[in-house]
Formats: sequence, structure tokens, C-alpha cells
Amino acid sequence: MADRHQNYIGGVWVDPGTEEYMASVNPADTNDLIGEFAASGPPDAASAISAADEAFRSWGRMSAVVRGGYLTKAATWLEANAEEYAQAITRECGKAILESRGEVGRAVAILQYYGAEGMNPVGSVVPSINPQILLYTQRVPLGAVALITPWNFPLAIPLWKMSPALVYGNTIALKPASATPHVGTLIAKMWEAVDLPAGVFNLVTGAGGKVGNELVTNVRTRAISFTGSTPVGRGIAVEAARRNTRFQLEMGGKNPVVVLEDANMEQAAEITVSGAMKYSGQKCTATSRAIVVGDALKDFTDLVVEKTKALSIGPGADAANVVVPLIDASSRQNIVDSVKRAEEEGGNLLTGGGIPTGNGYDNGHFVQPTVMDNVKPDAFIACEEIFGPVLAIVPAESVEEATYIANNVVYGLSAAIFTSNLNAALDFANQIEAGIVKINGETAGVEPQVPFGGMKDSSSGSREQGKAAIEFFTETKTVYVDRSAT
Repeated sequence: MADRHQNYIGGVWVDPGTEEYMASVNPADTNDLIGEFAASGPPDAASAISAADEAFRSWGRMSAVVRGGYLTKAATWLEANAEEYAQAITRECGKAILESRGEVGRAVAILQYYGAEGMNPVGSVVPSINPQILLYTQRVPLGAVALITPWNFPLAIPLWKMSPALVYGNTIALKPASATPHVGTLIAKMWEAVDLPAGVFNLVTGAGGKVGNELVTNVRTRAISFTGSTPVGRGIAVEAARRNTRFQLEMGGKNPVVVLEDANMEQAAEITVSGAMKYSGQKCTATSRAIVVGDALKDFTDLVVEKTKALSIGPGADAANVVVPLIDASSRQNIVDSVKRAEEEGGNLLTGGGIPTGNGYDNGHFVQPTVMDNVKPDAFIACEEIFGPVLAIVPAESVEEATYIANNVVYGLSAAIFTSNLNAALDFANQIEAGIVKINGETAGVEPQVPFGGMKDSSSGSREQGKAAIEFFTETKTVYVDRSAT
């Protein structure tokens, strides 16, 4: 019988009120049952946010230096247990083991960064027109915050949300993705191991329609930070606005690379394939469009196809594999259907597009890495997020046209340009409608000390990580001290 895992609420592991559990399986081998996890209901989510609200009364008054100390201890503990966490990530979401190890390393860096943030200033003294008045600002925490996080970065994304939230004095109720509850329980075990005060962090697993909806609508929730699909994010925005609850949304992307004729084609092709195909394209910042200018089209396309055909497909536990399983069967079917639709709309399939069979593929959610050309800028596959190892190559006559094509979608998360022309690179950086811009670099991959977020339908406008995180997780209080009264 598989191990059963409970919710973590108020510093205690508790069974769900529903008395129901859900299975988590390995997407590389669906016969591999990881465990059974609480299939919680609204009352369980309400208990989690209530526990966070109660804990806020003491946590919010604690010194930020002390709060940061807990994060620093967690970083040390996570680093010591890094391989266990990396293996768990690979087993539950299918990620290549080298990328899972990188995700754990990134999580450690996030904890270290925000642990030190506890010692930094969080306000300012401002001159008053009255010399007898001391005028200053403070940053104060919001209270109990609900975090709703996705499966593709099951450790790093929860930690890049909760680390600033905690150090600035908020408390947490986390609902991890239903596909990756095990990594969520490992996060709870980390906080338990460093003796984080009871109720400061709470974990509740279950379906978004039940658990997530309760966290969003509960009167004790002071803020919501969500990463996931655009339709769900829009629904959260509507409900949060109705209740005047602060919300932060990071959603879809349709990230382009623009390739100019003076680019290093070998470099451009290598980085583009990496951005499109690693982790089977299951990143919000993955490359999904290559917009190629003029005579660069043939050489770039030939190189991309050659490099894509050379990629190894298989379970992420084998470090040789780059194209790993998709998270579930419905995701795989969506990719197959999207490729078929692209062909019907005139796209030309250059490689991939199918489902591999045999050699251990039959029990996993594998799909072939796919490259298509002759794709029109307004085709479905060029405009909508596919979330798989699919690259659409779109021709353009000039850099101006390429930039227009890149901008002419509803998303604006990440973008890149390949060129040796500094002026062209800087013009692109100024004109592209994206929150992250890479010059001769991969659209995927960001550092924790700088702001992360998108434009247009990719984001609600706020930024995560770096110094920018304080803007969402705190409010500003202005204090006037009139010394003449004494």
C-alpha cells in the first residue's frame, strides 16, 4: 500500500476533513505510485488560512533579522538534503535530473538571498517642511497570504514566493499543484526541520476548484500570489478585485527569439533548441517561436532541425535525456492536437510531431520534440501557449517586421534576439513588449536577485523576486512625529 501524506496546518500533520486521498504518479512511468496525498476540501483550506492568520499576530511583530534567520537555516538544511529533493522533483514532475538539481540549488540561493534581506532597510526618513517633525515611512506586512503554485517548478516557485513573504512578516497557506503534492510535503518538512513557529507556514493539498477557491475567497486571506494558466488567473483577479484583496498573477507566455542575418547561427540554433526543448518546453519562459530575418532562414532552420533530431528522449532520471515526459496524458494529447491543427493551417512539419513507442515509452507521457516552418504569424501555434517541445519558425523580411510579429500576441513574458549588432540589440530591448529580454541568450532561465514578471496577459503587473518583491508583500505606513509636543 502506498504511503499516505497529510496536510500540515498549525504546525501539525493532520488528515483532511474529506477523509479522501489522491494519487501522485511518476509521469515517466505511470505504474510508479509515489504516494497518496490529502484530497482536501474547503474546510481544510479554511483551517490553513486561519492558522496562518493566528500565527501572524506574533510573526508579524518579530524582528525581520530573526525571521531572516529561519530562512538562512532552511537554506543550510535544504543544501544538506539537496539530492533527496532533486530526486523527488524528477520522480514527480518528470524533470531531467540535472535540471532538478539546478532547481534545488536555485531554491537554496533564494532562501539565502531573502535570509540576508532581513537585515536590510525597509523604510526611509523624509525631510518635513516643519523642522519639529520627524517624518518617516515603514514597510509593514499584509497578514495571511495564499500561495497557489504550479507543477513545473514545484520547489523553486513556492520558495520564491514564500521567502520574501515570510521575511517581510507575512504568514503562508500553500496549495501546491495537484500533480506535485509530494514536493509540497517536502517543503513543509523543511520548515518543520528548522522549527519555524507553528502556523507560519501551512500546507493544504487538493484540487484547485475546492482548495484554491476557498483560499481565494476566504475573508482571512489578505493577499493571493498565483502562478498558472491565464484563464484561472483571470478568475482569481475578478474575485480578488470584488473583495479588494491584493493579488499577484504570473501566467502564460509565447516567448520569441528573433534571429538576424548577422547572428552566430550555431550559437543561435543551439540556444534556441535548448530553450524550446529542455524539460519538454514545460516552462512559462520556454522558447516557442523563432522569428528569422531574411537570408538567415535556411541555415538557422537546418541547424535547428539537426540539433533537435539529436536530442535524447526518455525518463529524467537518466542524465542523458533532454526531452522528458510531459506531466500528464492530457498535456500530451494537447500537443499532438496542436501540431495537427498547425499542419491544417499550412505549417510544414520538419521533425517530430508524434508519440514515441517502445523502449519504456509506453508507460510514460512522452512526445517527440517538434519543429515546424512555414508558420504564419497569426496561426494558432504561433500565438497560443502550447507548453510542450514545439518550436514554430516564422519568416520575416526585416528586424522591424520581426519585432512587430513578436509583439503581436497577447503574451509578453520573455524574449530574445540573436545578433552581433549592438544597436539592433538595444533597439529590440527597447521595443519588445516583454518583462524579460535576453541578448544572445535563452528565453528561459532567470536569476533570483532581479525582478521577474511579464507584460500584457502574462502578468497582473507586479514583479516577483529581487528587491521588487517587497512591493507586493508589504504596505507602506507613513509616520509623523511632532517633537514640539514634548
